[in-house]
Amino acid sequence: MTALQDFALLSGKIYVDGRFETSRATEHFDVIDPATEEHAGRIADTTDGEVDYAIERANSARRAWMGMDSRSRAVILHDIAALLRQDKAPYAECLTREEGKPYKESVDEVSWCATAIDYYAELARHETGRIAGATVPGQFHFSIKEPLGTIVIVLPFNYPLVLLCWEAAAALAAGNAVIIKPHEQTSLTTLKFMEVFSTLPPGLMQVVTGGARVGQRLIASSGTHGVAYTGSVAVGQAVARTCAETFKPCLIEASGNDPFIVMPSAPLDMAIRGAAFAAYLNCGQVCTSAERFYVHEKIHDEFVEGLVSEARKLRVGNGLGPVDMGPLATRRQRERYEGLIARAREQGAKTATGGGRPAEHNRGWFVEPTVLTGVTPDMEILNEEPFGPVAPICKVSDFDEAITLANRSQYGLGANLYSRDMDETFRAVREIESGILWINAPLLDNDALPFGGRKLSGTGRQLGPEGLAQFQNSKFVMIDPTASNQDFWWFPYADAEAFKQA
Repeated sequence: MTALQDFALLSGKIYVDGRFETSRATEHFDVIDPATEEHAGRIADTTDGEVDYAIERANSARRAWMGMDSRSRAVILHDIAALLRQDKAPYAECLTREEGKPYKESVDEVSWCATAIDYYAELARHETGRIAGATVPGQFHFSIKEPLGTIVIVLPFNYPLVLLCWEAAAALAAGNAVIIKPHEQTSLTTLKFMEVFSTLPPGLMQVVTGGARVGQRLIASSGTHGVAYTGSVAVGQAVARTCAETFKPCLIEASGNDPFIVMPSAPLDMAIRGAAFAAYLNCGQVCTSAERFYVHEKIHDEFVEGLVSEARKLRVGNGLGPVDMGPLATRRQRERYEGLIARAREQGAKTATGGGRPAEHNRGWFVEPTVLTGVTPDMEILNEEPFGPVAPICKVSDFDEAITLANRSQYGLGANLYSRDMDETFRAVREIESGILWINAPLLDNDALPFGGRKLSGTGRQLGPEGLAQFQNSKFVMIDPTASNQDFWWFPYADAEAFKQA
């Protein structure tokens, strides 16, 4: 079956209690292929009753899943990862048609899903608590890790599958149920992806589609017990406020505006290629894209020349063809991005290359990979997240200035440095205010290490043991096997321990 046939079958559906069902919703959203502007399908704005039913089914399913031993849960999750590896193509094609990224990047994303599932399947068998030395002879003191309950995952459009698996694999491995609210642009792909999880008990993994109302109802419900949200700062703040009403744990991964520092000691050819990848991957729609370039004045001109050359080599087009960069995901996203570029020019930035729409594409949300020079620290383009394929370059005189400017941001997700100077390297480790730091190797992830940010980039961590802990409660347990006398602690207090009157 082709992706378009899948989209036709999945349009208007939700995935609840282990089944695809046609939603009773009267409101729907159109899904538009960003490369062709053709209608790809539609998604239901799930009704309140259907959302509540999904929550009810999740809380029923999680009790048996929580009671299962961690080894058995791990076997089930490993089988899901193995199934994913057998045929990535159907999910990759759907993702490219909905989101626009090159097919190669979509296949990569599906592959990363499998590694994340395998990682958490094993990690959850080990991260179950710890034993501590007792403070009273004969007692037994330890902690255990328990699942939170039912977890709500609200996804963005740019990496809907891998972020789903980073969070859902951790939540499931810990013994939770999961309800997913996908982004409106990539809901059909997310629904298609549920085929992979069909071996899970019904109700344990569910998808309800729709807009903000659906997400808000899930987050505010007393029947959900933890939230993972990826998206904008404003919505992340609203999610956090709602969770704060009941102290519901929440993981917020909001915007980034990552600096990319290049110093004279860097191997310039590698720095240029790394910069192009960091700026233009997924058409710049990566939360950890390099979006602020601070380049030392000694190498500035040569760096600009090289990056312009790399940008002009990129093949732009439909992600199902032999291309390096697809379109932006939505018309709205392109309008926002083009507005930022226009204002940067008004503020004095110069276009070294790009800055417009490719002449050969008169349909689709395509834009050119762009390099801007003459950018100054006060410009909007350096202080907002472009979320598009632009490299704004600011000249710096030394490493101190680069560090100062890198930290002069309300965001703190990732940061990049190209340098072979060991003093600069370790200063960057100590001084750059970010949750992630890449030195001479941009944008790589590691399932075993934490991913997340500081400041307005959010709170909490995905991946690593920290990502598992987001969906666990720690319980301290003290056992006295003999229920012995506790007179050293109980009433009545000894007179000798009373306050002595002068």
